[in-house]
Amino acid sequence: MAKRQGSGLQSSAGLMRYYEADKNAIQIKPKSILVAGAIVGLLVLFLNAVNGYWP
Repeated sequence: MAKRQGSGLQSSAGLMRYYEADKNAIQIKPKSILVAGAIVGLLVLFLNAVNGYWP
């Protein structure tokens, strides 16, 4: 009998594991997304106030 290598069916099917595919992904912290959203919201409010759309 031949020896088995790898982790079975997944490696023989050519599928990538999630953690292997995640190495090259862009990493953004959740706090950065919240801060960017708050800045955009404040910018929209400021531009509305400058253009006279403030209630």
